[in-house]
Amino acid sequence: MPITEIINITAIILALMVAIIGHEIMHGRVAYHYHDSTAKEQGRLSINPLVHIDPIGTILVPALLYFSHAGFLFGWAKPVPINIRTVVQNGGYNGAIAVSLAGITYNFTLAIISVMALKMLPQVHSELTFFLKAFLTYSAIYNIVLGIFNLFPIPPLDGSQALGFLFRKANWHRAAGYLDAVGQYGMILLIILIATPLSSYIFAPMELLIGYLLKL
Repeated sequence: MPITEIINITAIILALMVAIIGHEIMHGRVAYHYHDSTAKEQGRLSINPLVHIDPIGTILVPALLYFSHAGFLFGWAKPVPINIRTVVQNGGYNGAIAVSLAGITYNFTLAIISVMALKMLPQVHSELTFFLKAFLTYSAIYNIVLGIFNLFPIPPLDGSQALGFLFRKANWHRAAGYLDAVGQYGMILLIILIATPLSSYIFAPMELLIGYLLKL
């Protein structure tokens, strides 16, 4: 295998893991801000990837997408445990919304930082600069994909969690109940959106934003 391909695969793996593991850690860190120590007590605020790896979401799914030349990579880490009652008790529904959107905020922030760092790379041809360029490019791409995808209001995605707490904050409890009821069909809906031609509509805004940022 050529060294460039090894470097490229390494950059892909690292960028994806930083994106999905950091996403979960941020949920736990923001919850800890509201005095929920559940994730901390279970060692889930650690940057050690071994405590966050989900065999299917972190390894199998990304590998299948990569080797099938799917055109995009997607994955997830083990969800960080959160006691949302503690969060609501200390931060109200605003705190719960902040916890729900913490991972998305992390992804978008990291995407912007990656693009900025990419533009600052020296124009020197070496294996190190090749790796850094690949890592930062994939980091921007994966974080945009994860950030936008998680915004969709489909349970169990973060967007649906934030929307549910927003409904409760506005005393729209019936709407929140309807959203909770959709949760039992959430995974089926996600599979339909990803594995059918509908995916072109889902990934279109991601491709536009990625293209815009990488051309800046």
